[in-house]
Amino acid sequence: MNLDPDLFPDAPDDDDHFHDECGVFAVYGHPEAANLTYLGLHALQHRGQESAGIATLDGAGKMHLHRQMGLVQDIFSPPVIAGLPGNIAIGHVRYSTAGASHVRNAQPFAVEHGGLGVACAHNGNLTNVEQLKAALDAAGSIFQTSTDTEVFLHLYARAPAGPIVDRVVHALRQTRGAYSVLFLVGDTLIAARDPHGFRPLSLGILNRAHVVASEPTAFDLIAAEFVRDVEPGEVLVIGPDGVRSLRPFDPAPSRFCVFEHVYFARPDSTVNGRAVYVARRRMGEILAAQSPIEADVVIPVPDSGVPAAIGYANASGIPFEMGLIRSHYVGRTFIEPAQSIRHFGVRLKLNPVRQVLQGRRVVVVDDSIVRGTTARKIVKMIRDAGAREVHLRISSPPTRWPCFYGIDTPTRRELIAASHSVDEISRYITADSLSYLSQDGLREAVGYPGGDGFCEACFTGDYPVEIIPAERLAMPRG
Repeated sequence: MNLDPDLFPDAPDDDDHFHDECGVFAVYGHPEAANLTYLGLHALQHRGQESAGIATLDGAGKMHLHRQMGLVQDIFSPPVIAGLPGNIAIGHVRYSTAGASHVRNAQPFAVEHGGLGVACAHNGNLTNVEQLKAALDAAGSIFQTSTDTEVFLHLYARAPAGPIVDRVVHALRQTRGAYSVLFLVGDTLIAARDPHGFRPLSLGILNRAHVVASEPTAFDLIAAEFVRDVEPGEVLVIGPDGVRSLRPFDPAPSRFCVFEHVYFARPDSTVNGRAVYVARRRMGEILAAQSPIEADVVIPVPDSGVPAAIGYANASGIPFEMGLIRSHYVGRTFIEPAQSIRHFGVRLKLNPVRQVLQGRRVVVVDDSIVRGTTARKIVKMIRDAGAREVHLRISSPPTRWPCFYGIDTPTRRELIAASHSVDEISRYITADSLSYLSQDGLREAVGYPGGDGFCEACFTGDYPVEIIPAERLAMPRG
């Protein structure tokens, strides 16, 4: 087997996971709206670590905005929060795709239109964005960013005159793909999910204030009460008279992203009616039944592999240990030593516990393999710490296809499982054995044994919403 190193390059920071691109949060009707939104975004930081922003509306109808590159806690100092007055706020955290890392792409986006401030924050990805941009550009629109979220504002501005919610719905009707989106227009907050419900969105309440978040775990930090999920295809209008629910779109099959359960959502969240921690632990239990091995210890790749590793250990009867310790103090950038150190990036984040690994047969549980580069380095690290055998178990099926619905994934030619068998991947990462959770096993773990109701395109290539096949779907020749 010859794996071309150009097809499976190291990620810039040796992070070989998929990334959710965004998280959104909103508060309506609270005097500390900006501060609460800051806290909500902090709880959603796992959904995007590149930039963050908050837009607020003050009592005089003036909109205030602060966006910046970096982490939430570093951006929103007390003076910054003080400069965001008002009792209505929307916020956003973002993880950008390659080449789009710039403050101009940070959200929310805010403009003035028709005498009102208009702000928008979006989690997802529009599959017809290039066609929409081309049509809008031809009609005279001038784009300030390279993101699809700006399209919403141009479509809103060109909507027929009428009530605010009608203009928002008019804009949404023209889009295809995935969106959980927030609009702040005047004194009205609008929250909407696409008809397939790819990305999560939840409604909560704090005293008399209403809150909206990508995940309900964000409510916990501010002591808000979870009310319910925003339904696929639902538009919530939150204003002075309370919350109004609209269903302006034709019904469509539910296609919630199954990878929210596998990796993206926080383990303490409940998304799509299912506790994430319970689902991930169940993935490990089923994986142990499907792919047993004689071993001395089960260890996770922290932090995302922990619940599944616990499930694997419980079901197999093999003791669970923390054989890899993760540093939680690694910044986004670091200075590598002048003299190259092999596996420097991985060692900066993970360090083996020799006392757990030495002389033992080790089962390593992780949630996914993307390029395989990081898995290869982790296996070597464990062997170097004295492990006698290393068996890798993955708590999801092989990821063979890129996502077009709001997840930053490599091209298909970079996904190692798209062009190589499990045995070939096992040899590449130098494991003694490698097994993935089956498709049926994942469906059982997240509570949909029939397979209906979820998007599994990254595993199957069955895309629920039509896409324009681009270079991301191309495979290497020969």
